[in-house]
Amino acid sequence: MKKQIINTTHAPAPVGPYNQATLYNGVLYISGQIAIDPATGNLVNDSIEAETHQVMKNLQAILETAGLTFEDVLKCSVFVSDMNNYSRINAVYAEYFDEATAPARELVEVANLPKFVNIEISAIAAAQ
Repeated sequence: MKKQIINTTHAPAPVGPYNQATLYNGVLYISGQIAIDPATGNLVNDSIEAETHQVMKNLQAILETAGLTFEDVLKCSVFVSDMNNYSRINAVYAEYFDEATAPARELVEVANLPKFVNIEISAIAAAQ
């Protein structure tokens, strides 16, 4: 089976030698998304809530391009610049996932993220 590359104009274009997602053997691997508005190319960083919403919208656009939804997500990796934003990020994240069926997840504080954003999320989803 050959891997399939997934890209959409409804999420930010990759800024390096990678694609938005790769589909292989019924599993979709989504690259880390930051809060770039694909319509303008600008960062959405008015607040951690606005930033998190934009990240989730970017993930959703990639999922939809692959014919999937947040219900198909198996795992998310969340990277943040400040663990003090944990509860605020969780509040937004919970708007996209039902707690009873939410995917596995880790949330890790890191020193820096691309473009010095406050949050980046990658995901793995079942495509079968």
